Amino acid sequence: MKTFWLVALTMIAFAANSILTRLGLADARISPAAFSIVRLASGAFVLAAIVALRGKPFHFAAPGRARSVGALLTYVVGFSYAYLSLNAGIGALILFGAVQLTMFTGAALAREAIPVRRWVGAAIAFGGLVWLLRPTGHAAPAPAGAALMAAAGIAWGIYSMPRRHGRDAQAETAANFVLAAPFALLTLLMPDRTPMSAQGFLLALTSGAITSGLGYSLWYFVLPQIRSTTAAVAQLTVPIIAMAGGALLIGEPLTVRFLISALLVLGGIAFSLFRPKATGALSRA
Repeated sequence: MKTFWLVALTMIAFAANSILTRLGLADARISPAAFSIVRLASGAFVLAAIVALRGKPFHFAAPGRARSVGALLTYVVGFSYAYLSLNAGIGALILFGAVQLTMFTGAALAREAIPVRRWVGAAIAFGGLVWLLRPTGHAAPAPAGAALMAAAGIAWGIYSMPRRHGRDAQAETAANFVLAAPFALLTLLMPDRTPMSAQGFLLALTSGAITSGLGYSLWYFVLPQIRSTTAAVAQLTVPIIAMAGGALLIGEPLTVRFLISALLVLGGIAFSLFRPKATGALSRA
């Protein structure tokens, strides 16, 4: 039961990133640039402190570091700017779908053996995203926001792929956050000059230090204790939690279009996951 509650807490933390970002940007409490900077800087501080307390070394010059840092930066910045126009639940679903399709594409390009069930599941999930993003109807997501979140999802998928073979995922993530944080200052060159309120700063700080920094640390702690299939199923709940949180805390509407898309995306991924006598692994999101 302890492991169950730790996994549940981690999934809530991941979903909370969408809600916190949307809350900060919806009423112009903070700019996307400032949110990205505060999130990365506070996340870097917490992760670095945890790794230092564990007595683990940082390997800033590790192979593939530049790609990981670039992907992390693209994810965080794209995530923030996307929530200028997307609801929390819709954004989380687009992100989650893009991450999983990127991971699937990476496996296909690497010529990994992919069962028919995974191909079918990926096709269903892709169809769900197409249904959500089609440009007709009043419930269509804002094109710019959807494109930015899809880019963030692709970047996180690219970032997540090396983690499957990482020696110390927590130390690797800490190093990436520390290196990415200074580059986030380049977002200040963007024309948005929204003043940062105290509430906006606290929302970004919470997203960085708690739901990102502590959230990722908790995930890396609990991950070795559960099956890959359990981890995969748990992550299917993240868009659902974000959807529920957006509806309860922000008053976001639950449209038929979104619900059908969520059913297709999450159902397709679940279908590809549950195959007899095999395990599946989804990325951390």
